[in-house]
Amino acid sequence: MQGKHADESYLDLLEYIMENGATKSDRTGTGTKSIFGYQMRFNLADGFPLLTTKKVPIKAIIHELIWFLHGDTNLKYLANNNVHIWDEWPYKAYLKQNNLPIPEINGEEWKKGMTEFVERIKNDEKFAKEYGNLGPIYGSQWRCWPGENNVCLDQIGTAIEMIKKTPDSRRIIVSAWNVADIEEMAKAGLPPCHCLFQFYVADGKLSCQLYQRSCDTFLGVPFNIASYSLLVMIIAQICDLKLGEFVWTGGDVHLYLNHLEQARLQLSRRKDIRPMPKIKINPDKKKIEDFMIDDFELIDYNPHEGIKAPIAV
Repeated sequence: MQGKHADESYLDLLEYIMENGATKSDRTGTGTKSIFGYQMRFNLADGFPLLTTKKVPIKAIIHELIWFLHGDTNLKYLANNNVHIWDEWPYKAYLKQNNLPIPEINGEEWKKGMTEFVERIKNDEKFAKEYGNLGPIYGSQWRCWPGENNVCLDQIGTAIEMIKKTPDSRRIIVSAWNVADIEEMAKAGLPPCHCLFQFYVADGKLSCQLYQRSCDTFLGVPFNIASYSLLVMIIAQICDLKLGEFVWTGGDVHLYLNHLEQARLQLSRRKDIRPMPKIKINPDKKKIEDFMIDDFELIDYNPHEGIKAPIAV
């Protein structure tokens, strides 16, 4: 059965927040329109749910997912590959740690300082080791959750084995919400926003549901939809399964108040939603650690131009 176009589902969410959201304060001081609890479903057999009503940078999404799956938590891999979606938090942590003044966020001084910080991460191994480490964030929790006696629990590896051997299990769950590590994650990164996901196998198809506690709907959610859909595709290939659904479930689902004009612009493109693209994965890759950026090819992506918006830090 064909599902709803990814853009239709997403634009419905934008519209719902605009019409029904409560105005709330938030950690960043920006302010939001917020709703609590929302769900979207994407049939992955219909195409890859990368939005077409604005351009979404697929290489950044793939690099971040590879970074997670390799268990990496240092900014250096992303910096080396010109991916800047995580720069703000370690830069702010670096300033705090060294008692340096924090410029106006997203101002020219902030941008200049952050660019210099990222260049040092790329070119200075010692600096990267000290200030590029984001703590025990996603990659660490997914691939090396700390067990008793320092045993490393590989949740992704375990999930793949369960999908292969006990596909009817209701325990094929990966959690990034390690309560003991929340404060440590917050020092140079963020406590996990997309914090728990569950796999489901039926009729030879692999599906996945994500619970995301905090949802930056304009900037973050399009990334999350594409990233987890790609994760399902990778694991389906490893496990010789067809594609089912990606189910996105949000908790505090919000639009920052300085994203409202951008959301209206994107909503104005509803009459020109374009066909969803496809993504081709190297069929020879069968181990989670072996996937690299060149193993993915985006096909027939014809989006509207991107829409810039400031990130709340």
